[in-house]
Amino acid sequence: MQSSLRCIGEEAVVSGDAATIKSGDRLILPGVGAFRDAREKLAETGLDRLICEEAKKDKPLMGICLGMQLLFTRSFEFGKTDGLDIISGEVEPIEPIIPMGYKVPHIGWNELRIKGCPTIFKNIKNDDYVYFVHSFAAMNCDESIIATTDDGAELTAAVQREYVLGMQFHPEKSGEVGLNILRAFCEL
Repeated sequence: MQSSLRCIGEEAVVSGDAATIKSGDRLILPGVGAFRDAREKLAETGLDRLICEEAKKDKPLMGICLGMQLLFTRSFEFGKTDGLDIISGEVEPIEPIIPMGYKVPHIGWNELRIKGCPTIFKNIKNDDYVYFVHSFAAMNCDESIIATTDDGAELTAAVQREYVLGMQFHPEKSGEVGLNILRAFCEL
């Protein structure tokens, strides 16, 4: 992520320090791994409360992959775990949603089907390809969906609630399309 931001002329600071996070112009919540472990780590460090407080101040916040999933009300990954509840919805396994024969995790390049005209996608086109790696997807969040993708079934690809954005795909691994999404985020 730092390299991608540097590539577009932006500086990123990786930090768990409250003062540093509060002083930032915008926040990115990345994520790789398991929902419960990540959620517990955020609670342990107090970053869960800080992220929610900063989001209430209309500071742009982008959750990526697991970072997006953490923004939701709850997840059903290895049991039920409460999320940050910044965006209403639930995170559920994709295996029962996609047709038999489709591989889990969903890994690879898929088209974005953009809904409406969200500012975050102002520099890209509908049906541009982005890179996904996930086994779980956001559900019951129709009012927040700004893009979907198809992996044998329609899956949530991106969500937005005011200045809070979630990308199930990895913009930092999505070539020029991803860089253009990051450019738009840095202009918020």
